[in-house]
Parts: sequence; structure tokens; C-alpha cells
Amino acid sequence: MNDFRTQPRKVPGKRIAFVLAVLIHVVLILLIVYGIHWQTKKTEVVAVDLVRAVPPAPTSAPEPKPAPQPEPEPKPQPKPQSEPKPVAKPEPVKPPPKPDIAQKEKPKPPPKPEPKPEPKAEPPKDPFKEQLERELMETEKRKTAEAAAREAAKELAALKAQQASAAQSNAMADYIAKIRGKVRGNIVLPADVKGNPEAIFEVTQLPSGEVLDVRLKKSSGNPAWDAATERAIRKSSPLPTPAQKELFSRTLELRFRPLEE
Repeated sequence: MNDFRTQPRKVPGKRIAFVLAVLIHVVLILLIVYGIHWQTKKTEVVAVDLVRAVPPAPTSAPEPKPAPQPEPEPKPQPKPQSEPKPVAKPEPVKPPPKPDIAQKEKPKPPPKPEPKPEPKAEPPKDPFKEQLERELMETEKRKTAEAAAREAAKELAALKAQQASAAQSNAMADYIAKIRGKVRGNIVLPADVKGNPEAIFEVTQLPSGEVLDVRLKKSSGNPAWDAATERAIRKSSPLPTPAQKELFSRTLELRFRPLEE
């Protein structure tokens, strides 16, 4: 009696695994066949009939009317041997004359008056524009007033300057006249002076009037008169001082003539 241990043992689930493997292979084969059939399937062609719009049939033109046939010329009738005498036409009856009735002229209607043009409505006034115009007018007036004030100020300044210049000129003339008067009081007139020659000297002085230098700027042509005038200038030191300090000049130009008062 064989021992059951010596017989080969059957592995459980072997048949099931085999069956599953076969099923998987069958499924794969079906998928491959279906995929190839799907790819090789021809696409259906859709046919579309293009119909051109047919133009409407032209309406029949009206038939031309037949031309009228010429009438046959009448045959000439034979002339009678004796022509009948023409029958006298009755005279037309004249209408009775109309009575003269004075037709009154109808009065003409009076001319229609021409329609008067309607007055145009004035556009509404702009308050901002009016205010701007007023401001411009005020600005122009202010500018005109300022210009007039400036002109007046200029004229006043020019007048004051003219007056100051005239006053300064008069003061300077008085100052020079005082110096010349003092110098002339110290001149000893030479006996050989002829005519009325003029000698011009440039005098340098201090603010106190002391003479520092006397230079003959232009000779009179008479040396005796020139020398006598120079001696008188030096002798007149100190010279008179001006009433206004601003009129003082360190250098003075003095002119002297023998016959001058």
C-alpha cells in the first residue's frame, strides 16, 4: 500500500490562474482587432447639392402693334361733259350790335401791407463776460492813471532838478564872483597894459580857502598883466568859502581882464 505522502501534492488555485490568463489574452486580442477595425473604417462622405438661384423668367415684352396699311387711292371719276354752275353761298347773318354799356371798372384792392420783420430776441447776457469787461476797463483806467502820475512825477522831478541846477548855478556864480572881487581888489594894474587881454588861472585851494598853488592855464599875451594877476591871487588867500558846502571845489578856474568890472 502506497503511502499518501509519496503522491504529488496539487497546488491550490492553479486552474483558476490558468483560466484568468486565458481570459486576459482573449480580451487583449479582441481589443487589438476592434482597434484595427475602427482605424480602417472609412469616413462617411456627406454629399451637398449646391443649387444656384435661378433668375426670374423675363416678362414677355408687349407685342408691337401692326403698322397701319396705306389706304388705297381713290380712282379718278370721269368728268361730266357740262360742269354744273356753282351755287351761290348764302350771306352770313350778322349778329345785332351790342348796346354800349359803360362797364364800370372794378376798384383795385388795396395793396397788402408788408409784414414787419419780427425783432430778434437778444441773446442772454453772460454775467462772467460782463464782469471780465468791467475788470478790464478798471485795469485800463488804473494803468492810464498810473502812467499819468508817472509823467507828472517825471515833470515835477525835472522841474525841481532844473530849479536846483539854476539855484546851484546862481550860488556858484555868486561864490566865484566873491573870489574874483577879492582878487581884483589886490591887483596892481601895470602901466604898459594895452587893450583888454584875458588871463586864465587854475587855483588849488583847501576847504578853508587857503591857496595852495596858482598855475597860468592861458596867458593873456601880456606878461606884466599875467604876473600882476598871479600875485593878487596869492595875496587874496584865504579865498572866500561858498555858502553851501557842496559847492566847494578843490580846483577853481578863474578868468581876469584889465577892463572888467
